[in-house]
Amino acid sequence: MSSLALTMSDTWVLARRNLMRIPRQPDLLIAYTIQPVMFVLLFVYVFGGAIATPGFDYVDFLMPGIIVQSIAFGGFVTALGLSEDVQKGLIDRFRSLPMSRAAVLAGRTFSDIVLNCLSLVVLLAVGLAAGFNFTDSDGGQIALGILLLLLLGYAFSWIFALVGLYSSTPETANSIGFTLIFPLTFASSVFVPANTMPDGLRQFAEVNPFTTVSDALRSLWIGTPANTDVWMAFVWCFVLVAVFAPLAVKRYRQVAAK
Repeated sequence: MSSLALTMSDTWVLARRNLMRIPRQPDLLIAYTIQPVMFVLLFVYVFGGAIATPGFDYVDFLMPGIIVQSIAFGGFVTALGLSEDVQKGLIDRFRSLPMSRAAVLAGRTFSDIVLNCLSLVVLLAVGLAAGFNFTDSDGGQIALGILLLLLLGYAFSWIFALVGLYSSTPETANSIGFTLIFPLTFASSVFVPANTMPDGLRQFAEVNPFTTVSDALRSLWIGTPANTDVWMAFVWCFVLVAVFAPLAVKRYRQVAAK
């Protein structure tokens, strides 16, 4: 069997391992199901009446942003899992096995794609029940938006993989990831239009990748002006993978060599 075939086989085995943990640790599903639903209900029914989105119902403006946030944060499971594997010495056991080293991180990130699909189904169902509508969008645009979201989730899986490999405990990984990433979602157009923010914060929000991806999704799903957001959103995703995947691989090699 070729080296590529072995790597793919090992990747599939480890991806299955990561997915099989979910039924045994159902609390891990909170990040993919209950938490996003709470955000949707909170912002639509508690804050929605106080936030103006001219030309759109707030639920239509909100849902693309909420989905972007939830898909990006799905990588927390990778950070927690890798940190736990390092802490328990499982990485050392993987190193001693006749398996591809690339499969450990690849298996993690690919299993995140499956979990992100689950999160996406839950969020869309809740959004549609709350009144969200795909306005002026055909099947191709909806599918392109879904592809963008899965690519974003894959990119953030590598970011959280790096966080997990640098963290001494799962709790530290959770704290670091939350502290670094969560403020970026609020300093963006995820929840409110960026042009309503004060000077300084508004300029930051306009170049924030969360704003770019959220506005791209709104363009694809509810027909807002696209400008450069759609193609720039894909560029951001590829840049994040190109930057953080090599950093995560480098850190994994350092951890495995200890």
